[in-house]
Amino acid sequence: MPRARRSRPRKASTPHDRRAQDLPLNAEVSTVEIDDPLALEAGEKIVALRSIRNDPLARLHSHHQIDEAQYRAGRAFQDDWEKAERGPRAVDPTREYVDGGRAREPITERQRRAVLRLNRIEHELGSDGIVLVHEVLVLGLTMEQIGLRRGLRGQRWKDYFARRFQECLDRLAQTYGFASPKPRGNRGR
Repeated sequence: MPRARRSRPRKASTPHDRRAQDLPLNAEVSTVEIDDPLALEAGEKIVALRSIRNDPLARLHSHHQIDEAQYRAGRAFQDDWEKAERGPRAVDPTREYVDGGRAREPITERQRRAVLRLNRIEHELGSDGIVLVHEVLVLGLTMEQIGLRRGLRGQRWKDYFARRFQECLDRLAQTYGFASPKPRGNRGR
């Protein structure tokens, strides 16, 4: 009787595909390559699906309308906003007073640093820029919805807000240190 051959374990050079096959009807997803949480060796990657339905920043990144530095700067802004938002809360008069209730949480050092970064960003972007960034990254509005809020309709206004938002993301990337400032020279000459 012949001996059975043992197959050598092969190292997979391509990432594993663990994407879901059954998606909801209204799902909007894109593929993204991430670090494998179950990997035996560091640096192994897998392909996963990420939802872009309610995430305008991920949608722009997956459609290659913004680059990696702009994407990371947008996420850093969202992270700072979440840290700063968790500050002191107002007293809720509808709740029943309980003797010996918990004291208010003090403002942490992380919150203080996040607020300082947001103040610096507000100064860098200006009032219009910070409102636009807030509407897209915090409220999750599209360029069309932003135009409608201002009473401006049409493709030209959507294109204007999209260009302005990319300029703001460029400034955020420079402020957070994900990109270096672009040299000012003779443009178009």
